[in-house]
Amino acid sequence: MAQQDRKRPFQDGRQPSEPDNDGSGGNFTSNSWILYILLALLVVQIFFYFNSSSAEQVSWTEFKQEMLANKDIEKITIVNKETAEIYIKKDKLGQGRYNKIESGTEGPHYTLNIGSIETFERSLEEAQQGVPPEERIDVNYISRTNWWGNILSWVVPFAIIIGIWIFILRRIRPGGGVGGGNNIFDMGKSKAKLFEKGQSDVTFDDVAGLEEVKVEVKEIVDFLKNPSRYTRLGAKIPKGVLLVGPPGTGKTLLARAVAGEASVPFYSISGSEFVEMFVGVGASRVRDLFKKAKQNSPSIIFIDEIDAVGRSRGKAVSLQSNDERENTLNQILTEMDGFGVNTGVIVLAATNRGDVLDRALLRPGRFDRQIYLELPTKKERLAIFKVHTKPLKLSEAIDLETLSSQTPGFSGADIANVCNEAALIAARRNKDAIDMHDFYDATDRVIGGLEKKSKIISEKEKKIIAFHEAGHATVSWYLEHADSLLKVSIVPRGRSLGAAWYLPQENVIYNKDQLVDRLCAALGGRAAEEVVFGKVSSGALDDLEKVTKQAYTMVAFYGLNEKLGNISYYDSTGQYEQSLQKPYSEATAQLIDQEVHNLVESAYDRTKKVLQEHREELENLAQLLLRKEVVFKKDLIEIFGRRPHEAEEEEESKVVEDGDGE
Repeated sequence: MAQQDRKRPFQDGRQPSEPDNDGSGGNFTSNSWILYILLALLVVQIFFYFNSSSAEQVSWTEFKQEMLANKDIEKITIVNKETAEIYIKKDKLGQGRYNKIESGTEGPHYTLNIGSIETFERSLEEAQQGVPPEERIDVNYISRTNWWGNILSWVVPFAIIIGIWIFILRRIRPGGGVGGGNNIFDMGKSKAKLFEKGQSDVTFDDVAGLEEVKVEVKEIVDFLKNPSRYTRLGAKIPKGVLLVGPPGTGKTLLARAVAGEASVPFYSISGSEFVEMFVGVGASRVRDLFKKAKQNSPSIIFIDEIDAVGRSRGKAVSLQSNDERENTLNQILTEMDGFGVNTGVIVLAATNRGDVLDRALLRPGRFDRQIYLELPTKKERLAIFKVHTKPLKLSEAIDLETLSSQTPGFSGADIANVCNEAALIAARRNKDAIDMHDFYDATDRVIGGLEKKSKIISEKEKKIIAFHEAGHATVSWYLEHADSLLKVSIVPRGRSLGAAWYLPQENVIYNKDQLVDRLCAALGGRAAEEVVFGKVSSGALDDLEKVTKQAYTMVAFYGLNEKLGNISYYDSTGQYEQSLQKPYSEATAQLIDQEVHNLVESAYDRTKKVLQEHREELENLAQLLLRKEVVFKKDLIEIFGRRPHEAEEEEESKVVEDGDGE
């Protein structure tokens, strides 16, 4: 459907945005009269400046010792009791001191600032003592008014101010200057960007790993294309679709695909663009946006980061009774499902913080569908890798299956970043194609940060780091539920001095044994320092932070503590987020703290016991790290052997295969 307010061409066939035939744009013509006025005032000012008296100004000493003493002065005229105009005798001009002044030149020839007229008269009288009366200098007093100078001194400043103000108003109007803009009186107009058919080149084929989500979104697009297919059965078009998920999972990309697939006007705007410092602007922009969408219905409105205006009104951070953000939210609620008619307009919104949105916004009739986008699984990551590696020049040895397996927890944006980093690394190494080594380095770069081999670390600190990372690796290798270890490094990356790289298990739920094993693996570094050196360092800060958070989660949220029992203090509604009160008493808080302490200490004791049992392997791995800095899984197998539980699983699977073969 064409836009109704499209610009009409002029009678000569030119479009409104095209320049005139003479090459000068219409915007310049509309503003040129201001420039002409300012230029004329400037010319007049320059004219009066250059046509004013060009007499040279002299000091009192020059006046007294050179002019007055030599009797060169014919007369003096005092102007407005401020300036003395000095006239030199005509027979003195063109010679001596006055050789620069042509003979016959009318005066005044020099000027003198006299300050006080009484002082000047007294000084002149003293300088002429003993001079006969007929030879004394004639002094005249006149008053002179510079009408043009006075007028221009008032007109020019006001003209400049008015000109600048008009110029600013012209610039911020549509088409007024480079880049255009909005009229200052149109601040309440919507800033949404309109995409019509064919303007977005993204389709559903470019969105990988969201098959279930695309099914629901495709249905919305199909409803707009074939409404009779649904309305014949009495179905109504959904009013709103909310996309909720972690950052980088493809919410905005999915919206761009909808804009590319739907053959209807698509209005895109960010939630923050509704909020201004002026009261009522946000609500006015909401009204204007929905008005345009209704005029071009059927249409789609996409509001990105809707939590900027859609936060729960009970959790408003502002202490004001009349919050501008709250007024904007109220207007959105009214437009989506109020007394007004909202036929043919679908609102598509995206947010990372679905838990903070107002309940009135989430109810059926406004956002009828809430689609949750989660981090992609291994199969979905493989599809995403295929999309992002399509424009890259890859070597034949690239194994996308391996890359998707070794990137658990990566979002679509993370995978796109890995592919781009791999291409940059390969180009930096002057390669003709991107290989697996480049992808491994890119993954390390995205996870751990930039490698800093030039960072100065003493041999003593390097030894502590090596045993710290070896402790993590040793404990995780011998614990059944710890994540599978890929490699260990003591090369500084980002803010870390070393790292152990794992392949996390993509489980949906975890039991207590699994969580405790993870606690022990995280404590392996600090425990190794105590076992080997007899004292600990500050290098385990990040480990202790993770351990403390996980322990509190186990005790207070998951109900995995015997003393607290089957009780969870997790608040999914977020109502205690802004409250000073906690959902439990002080006695319960003390019990939680004590149980968390006991849980961490028991895990720490267990970790030290594992390290003491495998002290020799710990030493061997630390020494290998000091020599090679990076140790891979094949090296770990040589030191530790096969992981006990992995060997058992392989043996069981082998027995099953043998049984099937028989």
